[in-house]
Amino acid sequence: MTDALLQPVSSAPDDGSSPVTIASLHVYPLKSCAGLALPQVALSATGFAHDRQWMLIDDQHEFLSQREHARMALIRPSLGDDGALTVSAPGCAPLVLPVVAAGEALRVRVWDDAVDARAASAAADRWFSAFLGAPVRLVQFAPGQRRLSSARWTGALEAENGFSDGYPILVTTVAALDELNRRLALGRHAPVTMARFRPNLVLDGLGPHGEDGLDELHFDTPDGPVTLRLVKPCPRCPIPNIDPDTAEAGHEPGDTLARYRADARVGGAITFGMNAVIVEGVGRWLVVGQGGQGTVRF
Repeated sequence: MTDALLQPVSSAPDDGSSPVTIASLHVYPLKSCAGLALPQVALSATGFAHDRQWMLIDDQHEFLSQREHARMALIRPSLGDDGALTVSAPGCAPLVLPVVAAGEALRVRVWDDAVDARAASAAADRWFSAFLGAPVRLVQFAPGQRRLSSARWTGALEAENGFSDGYPILVTTVAALDELNRRLALGRHAPVTMARFRPNLVLDGLGPHGEDGLDELHFDTPDGPVTLRLVKPCPRCPIPNIDPDTAEAGHEPGDTLARYRADARVGGAITFGMNAVIVEGVGRWLVVGQGGQGTVRF
């Protein structure tokens, strides 16, 4: 990798673009459980490779999240060189999952979408049920299907998803978290980490919530260009109020965000970050430290 790849892309002062740098990259192999910070990620058809390819469901085949089981925050994944996922949790022996689930074929629900999935195993179901104290099943996203983001926000571009809430990539900025923590300090509240917000791509080089006004992100990689389009502000549920280290719920940072992050584009919902879709670049890699360019929305 050349040093030039890791330098921010300069832009003309009057072209409406901003240089950005990739500060961190994150994937969440098991929906609503802890994430992984990675030095580089490959783009797949459904977002970042390995992101939200596994999910827990209840006996009605509905997806589960920290909204129902805050202790999911304590389930931590690791990825082997072969792509196999290992999960660990306090008081539990590590559990190794298959690269490809070979259990029962199931039809499961993620919000309003019905999705094909494969069950992992009875042993996996027992492991997760014992830790969460409720009967749950583990499933893997079935390859070959196309679950698409809402055309209301993506227009003619068909954006595929795995088990994400509805968009393949979530983008935010270092400055957004810094601004939130500045406001939390003024209210004599403890600072929070980016883990509360579960982004995929964290950018440096923009002002607080500078992603709100971006149209596209452009990165030049050795394999060709990567273009991401930022299509919808990300409304926030109570999950950021759950401490990812303890699974304890509180009122912050939600109360502080509510005082300055209402967004008329999503009916006044409290937002943090922008949902993005892939315009081009499937099969190419993004790297921490890599420079790019953000074009503004007019």
